[in-house]
Amino acid sequence: MTAEGYGGEPDGGESIGAGRNGIEHSGDERSDAECSGGEGSRVGRGVAPRVLVTAAASGIGRVVAERFAGAGAKVHVCDVAGEALAAFAAEHPGIGFTRADVADPGDVDRLLEDALAGLGGLDVLVSNAGIAGPVAPVEDMDVEGWRRTLDINLTGAFLCARRAVPALKRSGGGSIVLMSSNAGTMGLPYRGPYVATKWALIGFAKTLAMELGPSGIRVNAICPGDVDGERIRRVIALEAETRGVSEEEVVAERVAAVSLRTMVTADDVAELIMFVCSAAGAKISGQALLVDGNAERA
Repeated sequence: MTAEGYGGEPDGGESIGAGRNGIEHSGDERSDAECSGGEGSRVGRGVAPRVLVTAAASGIGRVVAERFAGAGAKVHVCDVAGEALAAFAAEHPGIGFTRADVADPGDVDRLLEDALAGLGGLDVLVSNAGIAGPVAPVEDMDVEGWRRTLDINLTGAFLCARRAVPALKRSGGGSIVLMSSNAGTMGLPYRGPYVATKWALIGFAKTLAMELGPSGIRVNAICPGDVDGERIRRVIALEAETRGVSEEEVVAERVAAVSLRTMVTADDVAELIMFVCSAAGAKISGQALLVDGNAERA
């Protein structure tokens, strides 16, 4: 773990701080509109200064971490992939890091110790870690694959929240983001363990929002559709093999099922997360927020 380069001010020297019901500027008095940010302003939208992002060496987590750091936040990340994490750390010397498996309680304990020591507190937890899990008919589903998917996607989110909540309470409030999926709002053939965890994460988010709201902690589930990138390409390849069709057919079917006829990007997901963690999202809690181009069917 390294804490070198933590913090610093965003471009322009603006400072940002955390308020009980939302993330707001510290320092000069500003109007509500200015605190929520002008067009093109991310720092002005009130990004929280102390942020932990899990599974951030690549994919959505990486983009989210980079966006927060670019807006002037102090950021700490973790990942289980040692080489990818080392490469991320080399590119981002101002971001703290810990190698951790979120399904391991001991690793999560160490992660939070590292993050709190480096950040000096916590305002936002982005619980992004998850795996696609096995792709197979239920009668052929591997039991260990099922268990591992639940351990990472669901138990990992619980373990991180369990350790992060006391720190968020000490900060006077904050925001928790759980990474669900639009698969958590519908069924998806051959993806039983993945879908089960994504439905469960929405229920967990709604429950935590009720439980933690009186402490000023907002909790939301983010539900992306197919996020263009290496991971979805692997899923598509497995689905094509399972169904005995071409990868091109699978892609065409998936895109045709979306009203906007497109996949989403990691940037799309990061933008939504930045919004719900900002002052502009101060009254948003207990929601399952979809960013999927309006998927009409699985």
